[in-house]
Amino acid sequence: MVVSNMKQLLIATRNSGKIREIKEILASIPFKLLSLDDIDFKEEVAETGKSFAENAILKAKTIGEKAQLLTLAEDSGLEVDALDGKPGIYSARYVNGSDLDRNNKLLEELKGVIDDKRTARYRCVVAIYDPATQKILTFIGESEGLITDKPIGKNGFGYDPIFYNFDLGKTNGEVTLEEKNRVSHRGKALSEAKIFLQKLL
Repeated sequence: MVVSNMKQLLIATRNSGKIREIKEILASIPFKLLSLDDIDFKEEVAETGKSFAENAILKAKTIGEKAQLLTLAEDSGLEVDALDGKPGIYSARYVNGSDLDRNNKLLEELKGVIDDKRTARYRCVVAIYDPATQKILTFIGESEGLITDKPIGKNGFGYDPIFYNFDLGKTNGEVTLEEKNRVSHRGKALSEAKIFLQKLL
């Protein structure tokens, strides 16, 4: 198939870690995957939603309308039971600074909390918006685990080094991208989205 004739799909995120995972999971579908940089899209969309679904829909619809392209956006984060679901939708901006700063903040808040009470889950909502039909669909994925007492592993991004994934038997930071994508919250949501995208062809 000639690439120029491929159906295009815009990936509406500037997070390099997310872009890498999304492209890896969707690599087998015959779409030309575009980033915001590929189309020189400069505008920022404020995540004003009160849930992962609201934020994913907001980003997909706003950017999809402006770009007039089939657009995939996602919102995801970590919910820690002992912290009443925090950081939740604020995961990426829980504290100013780097991923390490956010990890350290979370570990400090869980200091003294026993393993049985350190349960957590990653949640992801993927939204796909088609400006031609003005229809939007969402796909949901979850990954259960617990928060370790220190970072383990150097792979992944975000809270991966401190999230012990029950499906993997180790932290997300200890595994390869391929291993993580098979069981991650984002991998599960995108696998459902992938089935939908294949039906569009």
